Amino acid sequence: MSPRSGRRRAPRPLAVAIAQLQQTLAPVTTLARVQACWAQTVGTAVAGAARPTAERDGVLTVSCEAAVWAAELQMMGPELAATLNRALGSMVVSEVRCRIG
Repeated sequence: MSPRSGRRRAPRPLAVAIAQLQQTLAPVTTLARVQACWAQTVGTAVAGAARPTAERDGVLTVSCEAAVWAAELQMMGPELAATLNRALGSMVVSEVRCRIG
């Protein structure tokens, strides 16, 4: 056995390789960044009932499954924007607008 072939490195798990590839292919937009951290930032209950669907000039549109969620998240808009901005490490979300659908 030659010194070069003495030890083989273990193959990387497929999930790791896919995650690395996905990071290089994902668009670097504000919406994509918000979507990537959404569930972890807002929690599973909110993430299960609402999802970010659009962003334009700092205004994040969140689509909610029910009117009660839209109303609740609309009232929490400034707090939600601040929480997302902290998670993103920059002030990119200036307003959160909620809609049903």
